[in-house]
Amino acid sequence: MSEYKITLSEQDLPRSWYNVIPDLPAPLPPPLHPCTGQPARPDDLRPIFPMALIEQEVSTQRHIRIPEEVLDILRLWRPTPLFRAYRLEKALGTPARIYYKYEGASPAGSHKPNTAIAQAYYNKQAGIKRLTTETGAGQWGSALALAANFFGLECQVYMVKCSYHQKPYRRTMMQAWGARCVPSPSTETESGRRVLQEDPDCPGSLGIAISEAVEDAMHRPDTNYSLGSVLNHVMLHQTVIGLEVMKQLKLVDEEPDILIGCCGGGSNFAGLVFPFVPEKASGKPIRIIGVEPAACPSMTKGVYAYDYGDKSGMTPLLKMDTLGHDFIPPGIHAGGLRYHGMAPLVSLLHRHGVVEAVSYPQVRCFEAAVLFARAEGIIVAPETSHAVACVLDEARRAKEEGREKVIVFNLSGHGLLDLGSYDKYFAGELVDYEYPDDKIRESLAHLPKVPQE
Repeated sequence: MSEYKITLSEQDLPRSWYNVIPDLPAPLPPPLHPCTGQPARPDDLRPIFPMALIEQEVSTQRHIRIPEEVLDILRLWRPTPLFRAYRLEKALGTPARIYYKYEGASPAGSHKPNTAIAQAYYNKQAGIKRLTTETGAGQWGSALALAANFFGLECQVYMVKCSYHQKPYRRTMMQAWGARCVPSPSTETESGRRVLQEDPDCPGSLGIAISEAVEDAMHRPDTNYSLGSVLNHVMLHQTVIGLEVMKQLKLVDEEPDILIGCCGGGSNFAGLVFPFVPEKASGKPIRIIGVEPAACPSMTKGVYAYDYGDKSGMTPLLKMDTLGHDFIPPGIHAGGLRYHGMAPLVSLLHRHGVVEAVSYPQVRCFEAAVLFARAEGIIVAPETSHAVACVLDEARRAKEEGREKVIVFNLSGHGLLDLGSYDKYFAGELVDYEYPDDKIRESLAHLPKVPQE
């Protein structure tokens, strides 16, 4: 066993996903039907999701078996390594021991295939021929393109326009795996055309792209919609990350004091931390920190309320930390974190104090990413840089306090296709965005009129 790289064998790949719902501190509020405002029934979701995923969405079973066909593909890169960041520790002069789970080892370069493979499998089993989705930075779109290719499905991706132009090689990845990618808002859906009519220069948002993808799926019987974050079944599929980390830490006789992940919709964060929720509930003093961009602060500045998951109000209403479905954040380079809401499961844990939330501006995150790259050699995605920035702060705090701590974070993806963003950072062209409170209040004024208790 290397002291730098903690690996597991293929036999250690989790055979079941962990479902946090039975271990929540309070019941999860149900999704509401967008037209009636009443609790949505499983049948209400059948026009866009296969029944197997709907059942996982509402399941109260603590462990759900992973199909062998899914495991066969996950074995291409899983289990992923856990690294001890000795060089970073030395650079910081910290007594903290820092570990990072490297999800950039997947073919798509991020954690996203963990759920993309499962979703493509269940749709294939249901007889679906085509999938639609949205993507921000392109990590999710490329992951679903990969998964659809493996299972012989067509794939249509609506990519947030500012990221479509910022990150052209993610579009190339999607095309290489057989998917079609268009910038959103587009002229291909009524949702997109409506936004463009109001604002022809709209940079796009995940909420708009979701509207387009859902509309597309609802108009074709051979097509389902696939979501890369936010929903319960997505969080479920990502728990292979944390389940592996638990085994890896045991191999080096460590227990985490602090768990850290970047947060957009919540999937990579949940994947790391959810398996540790029962341990925290049992009394272990684990801090769990979600890190979001200051330009899109759904947990740190949003409200916990029912809101649509998309711009046009076609999705079920979810009880979540939200900035309002009309919120369109600035075009920061962490495109995967530009979502107006947080996963309901993460939001509930946040509201009950199980999860902490902090926000960081993008220039500070790039500074942290460069320090990390020079110490550890890995160039992280702009999304992951938010987690890195928080790790540096916590490691420096450990130094000030003179206390040993074990810090574990999820390196959710590499940044080798984000080098244009790094170019802008080195040229001094990146700008920090702190979204104005009055703009957030304006967006929150348009929350749907349903009982919020």
